[in-house]
Amino acid sequence: MKTLIIAEHDGQNLKGATLSAVTAATKLGGAVDVLLAGASVAGIATQAAAVSGVDRVLTVEDAALEHTLAEFVAPVAQQLAGDYTHVILGASTFGKDIAPRVAALCGVNQISEVIEVVDADTFKRPIYAGNAIATVKSNDSLKVMTVRGTAFAAADTGGSAAIEAASATVPAAKVRFVGAEVSESDRPELESAGIVVSGGRGVGSKEDFAKVFELADKLGAAVGASRAAVDSGFVPNDMQVGQTGKMVAPKLYIAVGISGAIQHLAGMKDSATIVAINKDEEAPIFNIADYGLVGDLHDILPELVSKV
Repeated sequence: MKTLIIAEHDGQNLKGATLSAVTAATKLGGAVDVLLAGASVAGIATQAAAVSGVDRVLTVEDAALEHTLAEFVAPVAQQLAGDYTHVILGASTFGKDIAPRVAALCGVNQISEVIEVVDADTFKRPIYAGNAIATVKSNDSLKVMTVRGTAFAAADTGGSAAIEAASATVPAAKVRFVGAEVSESDRPELESAGIVVSGGRGVGSKEDFAKVFELADKLGAAVGASRAAVDSGFVPNDMQVGQTGKMVAPKLYIAVGISGAIQHLAGMKDSATIVAINKDEEAPIFNIADYGLVGDLHDILPELVSKV
């Protein structure tokens, strides 16, 4: 039993999805190696080597890997995958881009959004927007899978893994990196925040969404939104929480003006404590909320802000 984790990083730090992937890998038993692909990964390799549960850190450095494009990373991973029984990535945008390519190159099926490791061949994953859990067994000699960060705690530090340069060839690809528009915020990152305040279409307008931001700032929270709020133009789509957005599981989730469509619940129902604020007492969000406030959010939010 041997697992390869394809690490997600920003050129300076490991992403939380990779730390959750390490936790999932340790439940399989056997050795756990981490593949770091990039233009210059010495500093990140030191971070990865300190993660508890990691046995080796394999580095592949090349100018073409600077932006970790899937067209370059996936063939590198495929060259190394033959030595492993499992290849794991976090179920982030990065993982969802690379995992299918690695699986296709290796000629095996991909297993998506794993939330529980039953044994080396059997895994649980949500289907139907999380309303049912499927138990999947794979007979492939190599399992390529993505795991949900909300289902596996981030691995601790305290390890002392060996760091080695891997022998892999970076292929020529008919793509090139043109640019990236990166959203910058002083607030915590949405997917890893301990507190999240999300607004829905019930907030009313882009201008009224300022009340959601104000409460979040008071709590030191990240800000999310329902798809309805994003589609209405209140906030950009990188703030969307739900089945087609980001998966979050904070200690506290405050849903403001969100009715609770099944697609939204799929992205936040694993939160430890859920507080719902909605003027409709029949809103589905109250079915999963630990605490509910029925009333006009435009009256409730200012009062909350004043008392925090």
